[in-house]
Amino acid sequence: MTPLAVRIHAALPQTQCTRCGYPDCAGYAEAISRGDAGIHQCPPGGTEGIERLAAITGQPSRPLGAEFGVEGPRRMAVIDEAWCIGCTLCLDACPTDAILGIHKRMHTVIEPHCTGCELCIPVCPVDCISLEDVTPGRTGWQAWSQRRADEALKRYSLHAAHRPAGGRQDLIEPDEAPAPAADRKRAFVEAALARARAAAARPPAKKP
Repeated sequence: MTPLAVRIHAALPQTQCTRCGYPDCAGYAEAISRGDAGIHQCPPGGTEGIERLAAITGQPSRPLGAEFGVEGPRRMAVIDEAWCIGCTLCLDACPTDAILGIHKRMHTVIEPHCTGCELCIPVCPVDCISLEDVTPGRTGWQAWSQRRADEALKRYSLHAAHRPAGGRQDLIEPDEAPAPAADRKRAFVEAALARARAAAARPPAKKP
């Protein structure tokens, strides 16, 4: 990483959300330093983040690109225990190992470690993960902090060092082997059927 890319990287919030269009904050920093990306592509950093990058790169400040998202409060992932089937897909998606769980057991989110990156949302086959605003009224860097960014980067670095293959074998108990594809598919189908049965069992809403 070039000296300029290092300075840019240090100014990013380290949520590793990929909304900038790059696989992580380091990739985005390198792209900016090469002139391949603009300084307006980081929704978690928001307006203040753009000003930081403008000061470092000498580029004029510009509004956050709508195609990359919007500046908002810090959000935290929450898992609905009633629907979690323990598939472990969210564990693989989380860049900071903020989700704790093992195969076929209910998972939970470790709040201080969650960056609100949203990467766990699309991989959940039973839609049991939601996002809650935890800093209402504060957005961008006002909702984040340099301390949180530093901690997130440390966790992401550990994640990359300990799981180069992308798996989380350390979170699987010795007697728990990863589920074969057929078993996972069966679990997804069973969960979907359970949801359908629960919906059908609800009494119909009364007409006004």
